[in-house]
Amino acid sequence: MVLQRSISLLMLLCSSPLVFAAGNSTNSTEACDRRCLANSLVEKELFSPPQDDNCTIVVNITSIIYQMLSFDTKAMEMTSRIKINMEWMDPDLGWMHKRYKFSTIVLPVDKIWIPGLVLENSVDVTVEPYSKDVQVRRDGTVTHAVVLFTTVSCEINLFSYPFVTGTCPVAINGWSQKSCELKLQISDNVSSIASSGGEWQTSNVIKHVDPSQRVYLEVELSINAFGAVVTLILPSVLIMLADLVSFALPFEGGERNSFKVTLVLSFTMFLLILNDHLPNGGNCSPLLHYHFSFCLVCLVVSMLTSIVLTRLSVEDSFLLCRRRSAKVHPSNNSKTQHDSLDQEKDIGVITTQSGDLASEVASLQKIANFLENLEKGEEEKQRKVAFAYRLDRFCYAFFQSIYIIYVIIIISITQTDICKVNNLDFWDNSDHGDDDYDYTPL
Repeated sequence: MVLQRSISLLMLLCSSPLVFAAGNSTNSTEACDRRCLANSLVEKELFSPPQDDNCTIVVNITSIIYQMLSFDTKAMEMTSRIKINMEWMDPDLGWMHKRYKFSTIVLPVDKIWIPGLVLENSVDVTVEPYSKDVQVRRDGTVTHAVVLFTTVSCEINLFSYPFVTGTCPVAINGWSQKSCELKLQISDNVSSIASSGGEWQTSNVIKHVDPSQRVYLEVELSINAFGAVVTLILPSVLIMLADLVSFALPFEGGERNSFKVTLVLSFTMFLLILNDHLPNGGNCSPLLHYHFSFCLVCLVVSMLTSIVLTRLSVEDSFLLCRRRSAKVHPSNNSKTQHDSLDQEKDIGVITTQSGDLASEVASLQKIANFLENLEKGEEEKQRKVAFAYRLDRFCYAFFQSIYIIYVIIIISITQTDICKVNNLDFWDNSDHGDDDYDYTPL
């Protein structure tokens, strides 16, 4: 009996440390909360990417939200805000279900490895985390979101500006080296926020995959043509219409010439003011540049035509070198003839008083010749004016025909696809190292 009690007491003393240790282990597991688990994962310092046997890291882009901020028509650059939601697997961040009952935890974004993205056609990129924390699931799946503020170079066909629609690519891909790569699997869940970058508007954003399995976002853009029509096209059309109507003004007094000179100066100032606002268009220069050049040439030709007609209304030739020196101006001729008439009258009076009939007849003959010459001079003047007006009607009809033909040609040209651009020529098909890519750490 005593022996049995001694054996039982010995077994109880031997089993007490194991029970105590198991109890402490159970209590320590239950006492470790989410924060404790997060701290233990942070202490691992997992700043390098997870690497499997084939050295390929797969990142799933679950959704993309695109918003255009601005479009610089002069420099052909588009600035955008892109929110990217992504997931990837990092087995070292997982934990056992039996030991920790939590399904998800939150870790600081700067304490673990975050994948970087490559923007092939970017000019400038700024990356901001959507949140300073990432969510990690039990199996090691990490969920994260970033916001990209990117400026990309975009070549758009502006030949028919401001009636323009075009596309601008935004190439978002993973980096690739000779043996390792970061592979992005971008879903079709791409949406856009309605925005307006000045006169430009975003109509749609579509994900595309080229034959080389490279992914890019195709942003469809259009222009609100009302502002450009009011500030660019309408003033030029009104000035040309005013020049055409100015043919109704008489050109004898010089009013028409002054008006046409004013139109030319006004149009020149109009072009100087708009010089910094007109788009360059890259390889496809806008047709608007040629339109303004045509309008300026027509205005100058119309002004010179009016000046020549004014010259022809008083002279037989519009060239100064061919002006006849012997010809006396009508006003001077009339003055001379009036002086001769006064002299003849005085002679006639003296002759009549002296009773010389022959001298009186001669004086009357001279008076008749003077009146006849005066009438011929007036007829010559009317003939020149009539000839100038006939030329004026011909010039009016000529300019009117030119403008109608020009409008038909412009409408026909804008309906055809003359100029084409390739805005996907930025791809680099060779293998590169880290320094050859616009690698953007997130």
